[in-house]
Amino acid sequence: MSIVITGANGQLGRLVIADLLARGVPAEGITAVVRSAEKGADLAAVGVRLHVADYDEPSTFADAFAAGDRVLLISGSEPGRRGPQHQAVIDAAAAAGVAQLAYTGVFGGPDAWFALAGDHRVTEAAIVASGVPHTFLRNNWYSEMYTGDVAGIVARGAVANAVDPESRIATAPRKDFAAAAAAVLTGDGHLGRAYELSGDTAWTFGEFAAELSRQSGKSVTHATVSPAELKEILVGAGVPDVFADILVEVDDAIDKGALAGTPGDLSTLIGRPTTPIADTIAADLAKLG
Repeated sequence: MSIVITGANGQLGRLVIADLLARGVPAEGITAVVRSAEKGADLAAVGVRLHVADYDEPSTFADAFAAGDRVLLISGSEPGRRGPQHQAVIDAAAAAGVAQLAYTGVFGGPDAWFALAGDHRVTEAAIVASGVPHTFLRNNWYSEMYTGDVAGIVARGAVANAVDPESRIATAPRKDFAAAAAAVLTGDGHLGRAYELSGDTAWTFGEFAAELSRQSGKSVTHATVSPAELKEILVGAGVPDVFADILVEVDDAIDKGALAGTPGDLSTLIGRPTTPIADTIAADLAKLG
């Protein structure tokens, strides 16, 4: 039996593997599914088994899993294509007779109405239809999606989006979501469960700007722009037109409270409070030197 992580070379996948190793899971008991052996060379160097596969090539998953494996399907990064990509993994997992297929979906699951959630709804339905024992990890937004550009935000003096000043979002950093995935993969009692994972505290972008100002010593404000203005900004920054529309709709989802829930599932799974946005801001500012 092995714990298998798909998309293992990504930011979340690497954190999951690091957490598994920290929990005492033997490296040889972990399989990292990567697109190329070169990109997973450092994982192989510590004893993690590599399996080279591509979501777009179902045949490459034919021998990725074995009976009794616990598998984490980390969702692909291409909206609109993820349904068939994920189906390749589901089919291979079902054929192998895995003991668990955990999937990183989106906060809200079948109730998430925004376009970015569509592939996740399709995938969850396909997993249920497959009959594979499963666990759904419905992740809210990663804090790093907002703190990753702290240098640019500080330089501009503003964080601009189409979110109302009073709207809230309950993020957590990737390391918290990775810890939850590791807990589910190594623990019992999680089959047939769907966890709504979010930070313990929902924050506003005004609060985000104030905290960034405090920590950086520079004045940062929150600027609410219209959806049309936001799309223009995104396209001007090189974001493809279709994906810009998706991101604009995410801000609408935030305004409607779709990402503000704090059910406590994440802190329960990881056995500690989730990491505050202030801590993630501090970590990303520290990277600037």
